[in-house]
Amino acid sequence: MFGDLMGGMQQKQAALQQKLATMQVEAENSGVRVVCNGAGNVIDVALDATKLDFTDLEMIEDLLITVLNQALDKSANLQASETESLMKDLLPPGFGGF
Repeated sequence: MFGDLMGGMQQKQAALQQKLATMQVEAENSGVRVVCNGAGNVIDVALDATKLDFTDLEMIEDLLITVLNQALDKSANLQASETESLMKDLLPPGFGGF
């Protein structure tokens, strides 16, 4: 009985990881845009040369750190939401609070 439950959970977890890898979140600020997938990987960084002063590299570095962290936070929130949804599907009725 538990073997079937654990095997089913492993399959659903693998399917969730595949789904998260195809989902995208992004953050943007002052000409810096970062796109991450739901698995927490940075998949694109774009810099808008019309909005950035490339003579101020420290400002660009600070913007990159800020926007990267925002995108990674969104990715983590997406992971948490999708995992919570998966757990609700796995738990028997009445156990949703665990």
